[in-house]
This record gives sequence, structure tokens and C-alpha cells, in this order.
Amino acid sequence: MTKVAIFVDVQNVYYTARQVFRKNFDYNRFWIKATEDRIVEKAFAYAIERGDRKQFEFQNILRAIGFEVKLKPFIQRADGSAKGDWDVGITIDVMEYADQVDVIILVSGDGDFDLLAKKIRDEKGKRVEVYGVADLTAKSLIDAASEFIPIDNALLLN
Repeated sequence: MTKVAIFVDVQNVYYTARQVFRKNFDYNRFWIKATEDRIVEKAFAYAIERGDRKQFEFQNILRAIGFEVKLKPFIQRADGSAKGDWDVGITIDVMEYADQVDVIILVSGDGDFDLLAKKIRDEKGKRVEVYGVADLTAKSLIDAASEFIPIDNALLLN
């Protein structure tokens, strides 16, 4: 069976799905679709820790599905801007697990991952499946993927 590793940029999928569809991503439906007839070697969901109860409950739902949740603290800068992305952490983990699986599944529309997807596909010979909201996924990432799967109503909560 095909071995997969899943990497979900929680903030990216949350904001892009909300912006385009005004709905939330359905992690259960995604899991069923992405893992059908496959062995999940590792699954990470990368999120920002704000310390509220609702977020804690959401993280427990992700764990129950099968994700290991990785958290970073939310950082509010003095100028009012915020910092809280996982790009480097996701990249390190993808590079670490790429040799152990046949397919890398990345849930993000962030164009910063285009070089990573291309490297994993071309140099490591791995299939890279990217799930993202089509209107807000970088063309460079779509082009770098082996396959782009658009997030649409089938992968959203009603």
C-alpha cells in the first residue's frame, strides 16, 4: 500500500476557506479522502496557540482524527502586526519524512512551499499532492505539485 505523510497549515486553510466560502475546512472528510487505501506514516497539523478553550477543543478533535498537533505561540509585535507562521517547521518536517513515504500531502495555498514541493517531487521522486482553496492558492505551488486538489464544498463543513 501507498505510504503517505500529511502536513496541514491550519491557519492557511482556515483563513482561505473562510474568505472564499465562509465555511470551515472539514478535517474528517479530508482525512477520509486523502488516506483512502493508504497507510498514514505521519500526519501533522500546524497551528498557532492562543490559549482559548474553543481552540483547545479543536486541537483535540484533530488529535482524535489522527493528527499530531504542533503549536507555536501567537506573537503580537509592538507595531500591532502579528507573527505566527509555520513555513520553516513544515519544510523541516517534510524533508525529514519524505524518504519514509511515497506521497507527501500538503494542505496549504502558500506559494512559499513551491520550492519544497518541486524539490520533493524532482529530487526525491515523490508524489506531492497539494490541497488548497483554488482562488487563493499560488499558481507556483499548483505548478510544483504532482497533483492539485481544490478545496471545495465537498471538503467543507456545511
